Amino acid sequence: MKEQLKAIREEAIKQIQASGNLDKLNDVRVAFLGKKGQLTAVLKGMKDVAQEERPVVGQLVNDTRASIEKALEETKKMLEEKAREEQMKREVIDVTLPAKKINMGHRHPNNIALEEVERIFVGMGYEVMDGPEVEYDLYNFEKLNIPANHPAKDEQDTFYINKDIVLRTQTSPVQARVMEQGKLPIRMLSPGRVYRSDEVDATHSPSFHQIEGLVVDKGITFADLKGTLAEFAKELFGPETKTKFRPHHFPFTEPSAEMDVTCFKCGGSGCRFCKGSGWIEILGCGMVHPHVFEMCGIDPEEYTGFAFGVGLERIALLKYEIDDMRLLYENDVRFLKQF
Repeated sequence: MKEQLKAIREEAIKQIQASGNLDKLNDVRVAFLGKKGQLTAVLKGMKDVAQEERPVVGQLVNDTRASIEKALEETKKMLEEKAREEQMKREVIDVTLPAKKINMGHRHPNNIALEEVERIFVGMGYEVMDGPEVEYDLYNFEKLNIPANHPAKDEQDTFYINKDIVLRTQTSPVQARVMEQGKLPIRMLSPGRVYRSDEVDATHSPSFHQIEGLVVDKGITFADLKGTLAEFAKELFGPETKTKFRPHHFPFTEPSAEMDVTCFKCGGSGCRFCKGSGWIEILGCGMVHPHVFEMCGIDPEEYTGFAFGVGLERIALLKYEIDDMRLLYENDVRFLKQF
């Protein structure tokens, strides 16, 4: 048995030294010291050893176990240090390298312009309302005094889901829906995405945004419209801004007008930005047509009102002097970082 124990110790130490990694080292430990290991098998055979030799053999077994455990511990420590060194080499960090910059996002120029317009009108007592982008032809055209085969439909030439459902061409349907509810007076702003069959160029897109306003109350006149929009222009473009109204035609307003503002680059003296005229067209407006009131259940003899509409992209292009509408949609970080 002494020779057997000596052979077990030598073989164990030999395998420990040749293990090379922690997993193989653990396999060696199990093979010699585990429940079914070689040294454990010797201990189970102690019952066959003569009574007088058991103390000597027991001491030899303990010495052999101690030698193997010591070799295991030393080798384990060495292998752990080696593994740590290799990990450090793989995960080395060069502290002299520049730190990674965290790119913080910010609002899109369209959102900046929208929030500014909403701030102005909410300050005047308006409420911001929303509505569906996929709309009934009834609300998008019929209730806005644009019946079937009306020329205005050809101008807008929208996208039809079927003969009764369209992608809205304006946010005016939101106004029609609110008027139908009959909760008067009304002071509302309806911003949102709209769709038209336009070719993509520097000033057009098949998908863009509009901001439309509506006021309905007793005694509302064109003077209220002019005063409201003049104040809006001064808040948006500066206190020296002047406004000019030109006659126009919209099916849902009568009388109708287009509003110009003095060029904020030259103050109205004429420059390249305003093409020498000193004025910039900004929006369309007018007094709500009596027939629109009738179709929405409001008595035009008792109530009057005005409406206006402006393209959000147009405000952004003018306010931030952007010369191509496509820049707003291309998501070029070099452009967006300027805002």
